[in-house]
Amino acid sequence: MMQIEDDVLTQSGLTQHNGARSLIIACGALAREILALKDINGWDHMDLTCLPAIYHVYPDKITDAVEQAVLKHQADYAQIFIAYADCGTGGLLAAKCADLGVELIEGPHCYSFFEGNAAFSKICEDEFTAFYLTDFLVRQFEAFVIKPMGLDRHPELRDMYFGNYEKLVYQAQTDDPVLTEKARACAAQLGLKFERRLTGYGDLETALAQI
Repeated sequence: MMQIEDDVLTQSGLTQHNGARSLIIACGALAREILALKDINGWDHMDLTCLPAIYHVYPDKITDAVEQAVLKHQADYAQIFIAYADCGTGGLLAAKCADLGVELIEGPHCYSFFEGNAAFSKICEDEFTAFYLTDFLVRQFEAFVIKPMGLDRHPELRDMYFGNYEKLVYQAQTDDPVLTEKARACAAQLGLKFERRLTGYGDLETALAQI
């Protein structure tokens, strides 16, 4: 069954528990990437269900939503994996996952695991003035950056929000010239220098490969 959720393609796992299937409960912002990895690697034993991608902006909603999803599906799957990092929950998500007996991706957020947690930890202190975008956030820049910050209505707020940033780093999961040009335009809209890094799927693929 396919469904559209927050303009992101997601797949809902509906297969009954047969002792072998796994369920990924993911941030909707990772839906395209996870579906691509499933296809590339032939991970047919995995089903995917996604929580609303807008929780990326409201991390206080993530922990309860993940708990509800786990309780809803746990009887039907041999294994459940949570495709979130900490994602701004301040450790609450990791603690809840430990209580529920499910694993999640290591790292503070998707910017870290796409870069690779080890690599990101070496550069993050030198890049505290960098604003990061992934493929998803480039596609959804207006909905997830401009509108929530009110910049569509009050563009004069740009300097207040981004005055201390120096560059926009586009972590590209795919080598897409159209997305690259859109990311470049996002940087210009925010008045920031532009840098692109082709990260691929990083530690997201590594974590899913262990399921």
